[in-house]
Amino acid sequence: MIVVSDTTPLISLLKIDKVYLLEKLFGKIFIPQAVFNELVVDKRFIKEADIIRNNSHIEVKEVGSLEAVDILRRATGLDIGESEAIVLADELKADVLLMDEAKGRNVSKDLGHNVMGTIGIIMVAYEENLLTSEDVKECIEQLKKSGRHIGRRYYNMLLSMIDSRL
Repeated sequence: MIVVSDTTPLISLLKIDKVYLLEKLFGKIFIPQAVFNELVVDKRFIKEADIIRNNSHIEVKEVGSLEAVDILRRATGLDIGESEAIVLADELKADVLLMDEAKGRNVSKDLGHNVMGTIGIIMVAYEENLLTSEDVKECIEQLKKSGRHIGRRYYNMLLSMIDSRL
């Protein structure tokens, strides 16, 4: 399975100490150079940067067409990380693109990508019995405490899924 990630799902999973779920669910994760730069240059993510640098299951992959990235950025207003992630997902014919921001998700879906965000990752981890219902609730609380935004629709879907299995 080929999986490409944007910055936000990685940061969110790092903030709740669940980045290991990516390896368990998908194996290797590809990130473009711009996403790597966002993760390791931003002073807010110093601790997380070391985890990314030392994670053998996260591989930095150069985007083949920087011109496509530039066109996508100008046409949509997406940032460089999102644009590179979308173009890389397209170039690699990725099975899944990990992205949280609504605008990027919409553009990606319009381009035919299968998009999953942080809540989707948590949902799949729960379905695969990698997380218990208590783990999921703790993840949500930690995400909120760390300032991560959780869309109401996805939050409600996650809670109803947990409730239906209890």
